[in-house]
Amino acid sequence: MRSGRDHEQQAAAWLKSRGYVILEQNYRTPRGEIDIIARDGDTICFVEVKGRTQFAFGAPAEAVTRRKQAKIIRTAGHYLARNFSGPEPACRFDVVSLDPRGEMELIADAFQVPMDSRV
Repeated sequence: MRSGRDHEQQAAAWLKSRGYVILEQNYRTPRGEIDIIARDGDTICFVEVKGRTQFAFGAPAEAVTRRKQAKIIRTAGHYLARNFSGPEPACRFDVVSLDPRGEMELIADAFQVPMDSRV
């Protein structure tokens, strides 16, 4: 059985093969953790990796709940504040989904920052 760390390594390699530049892996703060932070052109991508070992529990991307999204958004804010002065770069939140067969899917712009939480 593969671990989450294995899935993240596989996803990072796959994203690199698609032209992404990996900036960070397993970025941790007291607010939460982001599996992969990458650059796709001029856009900073905060990537959540979800894998499943069985189909019985639904699609992997379904596990990225609103609560998980909120943690990723808070952690992304921390990353941006520490690494960018001036205007924030273009950003998006992606999900890489690995199914039990090992097939990968990229869901670019999988979720957005809610309007009521923007500054």
